[in-house]
Amino acid sequence: MAHPMSVTTEFGSGDTWLAQCSMHPALVRKAWRLGTLASIHSGARWRVAETTVAHGMPAAARIRETQRGPVLIDPYGDRAWWLVPRDAEDELSDVRQVQVHPAGWILRCPPTGREMERLHWLWSPDGTGHLTDPAVLAAAFGPGGRLPEAS
Repeated sequence: MAHPMSVTTEFGSGDTWLAQCSMHPALVRKAWRLGTLASIHSGARWRVAETTVAHGMPAAARIRETQRGPVLIDPYGDRAWWLVPRDAEDELSDVRQVQVHPAGWILRCPPTGREMERLHWLWSPDGTGHLTDPAVLAAAFGPGGRLPEAS
């Protein structure tokens, strides 16, 4: 019998987008149907910026809701993974609390709306491909902590 949430969460727009970020979307969906994390390589559509939850949550609170992209967290392991544009490394290279992983790095992730193996989406992918702007993320970790409103 299928998990009661699988139909509603597995094929939502965020899950569809995540699966399409993989070279093998069917394997991603299969992993989720089996109740396991899916391995998605970064680089094709986004990179992964890793922080600790202890540093990341105060920074996240400084980012306006409309500027937040997907963030996967493991609160027990004190890890947070931000999905950022592929060219984010230069913008974030001076932010000591953030490590941008190279293209090809594997993000093991649950579907949106579900926790698996202690991991869950703090802010889920919404299906649009919206990511956290690295300049916004850098500012949130910086001394001022917030960028001015765009005009």
